[in-house]
Amino acid sequence: MLSINRQTTTPSLLQATAARRPAKAAAPLAARRLTNRDTAEVLTFLAKRPLQTVIMAGLIRSYGLDSPLNRGMFYACRDERGTLEGVALIGHATLLATTTDRALRAFARLAQTGDCRTHMIMGEEECIRSFWWHYSTSDERQQMRLACRELLFELTHVSTAQRLVSGLRPAVPDDLELILPVQAELAFLESGVNPREIDPVGFRQRTLRRVEKGQTWVLFKDGQLIFKAEVQSETPQVIYLEGIYVRPEARGQGYGRRCLSQLCNTLLKRADSICLLVNEEHTRAHNFYQQLGFRLRSRYDTIFLRQRHC
Repeated sequence: MLSINRQTTTPSLLQATAARRPAKAAAPLAARRLTNRDTAEVLTFLAKRPLQTVIMAGLIRSYGLDSPLNRGMFYACRDERGTLEGVALIGHATLLATTTDRALRAFARLAQTGDCRTHMIMGEEECIRSFWWHYSTSDERQQMRLACRELLFELTHVSTAQRLVSGLRPAVPDDLELILPVQAELAFLESGVNPREIDPVGFRQRTLRRVEKGQTWVLFKDGQLIFKAEVQSETPQVIYLEGIYVRPEARGQGYGRRCLSQLCNTLLKRADSICLLVNEEHTRAHNFYQQLGFRLRSRYDTIFLRQRHC
C-alpha cells in the first residue's frame, strides 16, 4: 500500500521532551515578518540545505513570501549583525529552518501567540524536539493530538528500468471529482481530519489549484483512478512528492512501481533529486522505495495539534 498513514504515536518524542532541561539561554531573538523584498536572501539561506527546506523554498518560489496561498506567514530571526539565524512558516503548517536554538525559541513563542493558528508542526527530529519543548511549555493548555515519525528518502536516479505506462499524465480539471475523494482519504489517514468536512470549499480550491499548476499526476483505467502522486513542492535542486496512491484493487500488479519510476524519470529532468516522507513503521513501503533507488537521508517528526482553522 503506497498511501502513507502517519497516525503513529511517538513515545520517544514525548519522553525526550519531558526529560529535557533548558540549557543556559543565549540572548533572545525577535522574529520579524518577512516581505517579498527579502526573497533572494531567504532563498539563499534555505538553499544551504535544499533537501530539508524544499517545502518552504517551493512555496516562496510559487507564491512569494507574502501570500494567503501559503496559509501562514514567513518570519525570520537575525543575529546582532543582521545575519539570518532562522526562517519559519508559521500557520496551518509550521515549518522551520534554523541554525540556533534561540531562533527556535523565538519561533515557538510566535507560534503560540500568532493570529494564524497551527494545525501541524513538522521538521527534522532534533529540531522538532527542541521546538516542542519551547512551544508546549509556553501554554500548558496546548495539547498534542497526534505525533508520528517519518523517514526522509531521496532519489537521484532511477535504479531499474520499468516498462512504460501508457496514460500516465498530469491531471486536468475534468479529473477533479475523481481526485477529491482520494485526496481527502489520504489527508484523513495522515492527520485524522477530513478536509471535505471541515473546509470543503478551501479543500476543493487547493486541490484544483494543484491540478491547474500541473502538480498532480494520474493514471486512469476504465474510468477509475489507478495511480496518483502530487508534486507538493519544487525547486531547481529538489522535488518533494506526497499523496502517492494506488487503487486498492490494482495493488500488487506493478502499477505503483512502474508509474512512480516513470514519473521520477520525468521529474529528474528538471531537478537534481526527488524526496518523500514515509512513516517509520511502514517497512514494506521502505523496501518499495529503496528498490526504486531512494536512499534514507533523515528522520522527521510531525505533530498534529487540536483541530484548528487558519
